[in-house]
Amino acid sequence: MVIRVYIASSSGSTAIKKKQQDVLGFLEANKIGFEEKDIAANEENRKWMRENVPEDSRPATGYPLPPQIFNESQYRGDYDAFFEARENNAVYAFLGLTAPPGSKEAEAQAKQQA
Repeated sequence: MVIRVYIASSSGSTAIKKKQQDVLGFLEANKIGFEEKDIAANEENRKWMRENVPEDSRPATGYPLPPQIFNESQYRGDYDAFFEARENNAVYAFLGLTAPPGSKEAEAQAKQQA
């Protein structure tokens, strides 16, 4: 399973840049393997992302903005969904991954199952 993060390398929006850095930095810090897919430099990436964000996750007007997160081709969410999962110690579940033993998320899951 590969986590794919769709980003825009040349976004003029500092808010988008900050959100992208936040997601990528978290994945790197937690040694979660991922691929960066640049929608600004690659038309195929842009087209694929736009076609694969579910209808109910799209903005009312315009296109979905980066970062958009997928596990392989399965849509996992945008920055807001990622941020909420991080706040709830549920990022691995959000990403569709198994939490590593000893992590806060694995401990929380163990308590829920007990």
